[in-house]
Amino acid sequence: MKFIKHILILFILLATSITTAQVKFEAKVSKKKLGVNERLRIDFEMNKDGDNFVPPSFTDFDVVDGPITSVSNSWFNGKRSYKKTYSYFLSPKKRGRFTIKQALIEIEGETYKTIPITVNVVAAVARPNGPPSADDIASGKLHLVAEVSKANPYLNEAITVVYKLYVSPEIGVSNNWREKDIPRYNDFWSQNIEIKGLSIQNAKFKGEDYRYVVLRKTVLYPQKSGNLKIEPLVLDVNVEVPSGRRDIFGNPLMTLVPKTVTAGSRTINVKALPEEGKPSDFTGAVGRFDFKVTTTKTALDATESLEAKIAVSGRGNLNLFELPKLTTPTSLEVYEPEHKENVRTNLNGMQGDISDTYTIVPQFKGKYPIPSVSFSYFDIKTETYKRITSKEIIIDVLNGPTANTAKTSNSISTKQVITPNTNTFAFIKTASNWTPISQQPFFKSSLFWILLLVPFLIIPVAIFIRRRRDKRAGDISGNRIRKADRLAKKYLGEAKKALGQKEAFYMALEKALHNYLKAKLNIETSDFSKDKIKTLLEQKKVDEAVFTEFISILENCELARYTPITQVTMQNDYDKAAKTISLIDKQIR
Repeated sequence: MKFIKHILILFILLATSITTAQVKFEAKVSKKKLGVNERLRIDFEMNKDGDNFVPPSFTDFDVVDGPITSVSNSWFNGKRSYKKTYSYFLSPKKRGRFTIKQALIEIEGETYKTIPITVNVVAAVARPNGPPSADDIASGKLHLVAEVSKANPYLNEAITVVYKLYVSPEIGVSNNWREKDIPRYNDFWSQNIEIKGLSIQNAKFKGEDYRYVVLRKTVLYPQKSGNLKIEPLVLDVNVEVPSGRRDIFGNPLMTLVPKTVTAGSRTINVKALPEEGKPSDFTGAVGRFDFKVTTTKTALDATESLEAKIAVSGRGNLNLFELPKLTTPTSLEVYEPEHKENVRTNLNGMQGDISDTYTIVPQFKGKYPIPSVSFSYFDIKTETYKRITSKEIIIDVLNGPTANTAKTSNSISTKQVITPNTNTFAFIKTASNWTPISQQPFFKSSLFWILLLVPFLIIPVAIFIRRRRDKRAGDISGNRIRKADRLAKKYLGEAKKALGQKEAFYMALEKALHNYLKAKLNIETSDFSKDKIKTLLEQKKVDEAVFTEFISILENCELARYTPITQVTMQNDYDKAAKTISLIDKQIR
């Protein structure tokens, strides 16, 4: 009997020791020797969940971050593996040997303690290996780059600047970035290329995998030679950086860090156009062009008109030089030319055509030469000057008065003597073939009966219009709605006119939205709050996406007064406002 009792006692003690051995609670440090300028990580790990965790006092350290809690729970071959960790990041206050005391926790009703750990803090090291801060991580993983197509162009040669924001896969960027400072391109002719939507692409940056988006594209034409500076683009960006912690579902928690990034200034070395071989008629055209001089007619009568067109087409600085002038004999009456431009600008620069169209009216019979016209330009590809010369055009005036010329010449200074006609006033008619107009009496005529009956027809129409107007005037609610709708349309019109002028545009847009809702929801300005709007639109059974978009536009109007806004953003906000008002109109009855 005593033997069985001893066996039971041994069994209970063994079971208790096994149970006790199954619980682990220990402290681990990242290093036991560190510099005074380094950081120490200490982890308190347990293999079962516990309560009432009490960390040590960390008297000789400053707590930089923590506690950071992480939980790992997995099953492998039917066995459960559990691990829970409390982590702290510590910064030593001074040099010396310090002991980190015990931590306590309750697990299944029992109190467990860690073993104290001694660390040695020595003099500062050259390269501290403490964990980087969230700000440091964001700075190293986010880059704004200005890519210039050519760093040493010729004067008036097109170059492009593409601004790209590179983002490491380890971090994220929220979409509410703002342009803090927009570059001004002094000494350049500039044209921004519209970007429709941000497209995320993958690329290598400094040998690492990155994602990037193109934020701006600009075409520049340098207007003077020498070293020209391109000012930097500056952005305010909210960066999402991993915090090292996880939520209850095991997903990583992110820390939001505001960052200001800049593309940095760039210097462009602009080469002057060569003086050697420069034509005398060169006016600054740089690129590759075609040149033509054409007329709508080459044969006509005197006092009839024709058009002569000087046109340049191709790719280059089409808006930045003057077309050559047309010279004609003095006997041809020539009007000021009509200038037309059909120019498109993309990343390759300007392309299209420009032209001057002259209206010419010959006064006398004869043949008149329009001398050849030459056009010179600098060819970027061959780096040489080229000249195109048109052919001489003869205008043949077939019929009309003749003119005796004191001197026959093909030049523009042709003097003419007009031969007087003996019958000077032949164009004035001295006789007529007029016939008398038969007069009918007005009484009982068609006009008499019409004028008599019209008042009787107008009376019922006037009564109907008066009743409609009285009914409309009595509709107080309807009048308020119509008035507010007119105001909304008026302010939307003013907002459209003010596109490009940030403050005027958003003030007009906000007024339009306010007046529209005041009419539709019958609320006063004092009741105008986002929560009130949301509640009333929900009562009117407006879709959540619609009133959320409406409130978002209002928030944009408020935010835009204090932040830089681009032309594209203003156009998008205007289109959203018009679309949202239309959707609310369809859903509110």
